[in-house]
Amino acid sequence: MSPIASAVVLFGALAGGFVSGLAGFGTALIVLGIWLYVLPPSVVVPLILICSIISQTSTPPSIWRSIDFGLVWPFLLGGLAGVPLRTLLIAHADPASFKLGVGVLLLVFPVALHFNRRPVALSFGGRIADTGIGFVGGILGGLAGLSGPIPILWASVRGWDKDQRRGVFQTFNWTVLTAAFCLQAGTGFITREIMSLTLLALPGTITGAWLGARTYRALSDNNFRDVVLGILFLSGITLVWSSLR
Repeated sequence: MSPIASAVVLFGALAGGFVSGLAGFGTALIVLGIWLYVLPPSVVVPLILICSIISQTSTPPSIWRSIDFGLVWPFLLGGLAGVPLRTLLIAHADPASFKLGVGVLLLVFPVALHFNRRPVALSFGGRIADTGIGFVGGILGGLAGLSGPIPILWASVRGWDKDQRRGVFQTFNWTVLTAAFCLQAGTGFITREIMSLTLLALPGTITGAWLGARTYRALSDNNFRDVVLGILFLSGITLVWSSLR
């Protein structure tokens, strides 16, 4: 690998780790638009899974202690049920259409939520709806490491505070992406090349996650909401651009 390509991988790891440490999600949404310039998709997807798991595992314990498992478990139940379906869908999924659909969703809903400054606290569907949203996130996580967008949009309109939303984001993403990684490892997708790239990305991932977690603690509830919606919107732009390209 050339020095420029190595620098791009390291920069992507730093950016992805920072966003993950800040918001509890977002590694895939950020690094897809960076790493695909220098790495093939077959390498990028498992590398994203590994770096996402590393960044969220390395997050300081103070964040993990704020997790409300009473809110999280329906998402986890649905997510773990959805991950195995990737093996049935991945052969039939059109990557461009898939990214375009998710990208358009991320352009529309975050903007609508941002300009709606009145508090939104939907109780529709209760834990059954949370489980269904987790199921969709599990499928997306298995397909392309995009477990976060749908559950995050849903949690943003549930009326939960910053720590509650962050707990749902991080615990759900870590669990679903770990399950997706285990499936990929069991089917031989984790190669020696991917492991060497993981070692290259490791310093940037851990450093970025640490910086992001420190920034998170300084944010107010409204600031955190705007950061999350902004990350989702920028991710939508990236996904739409890459699918149309």
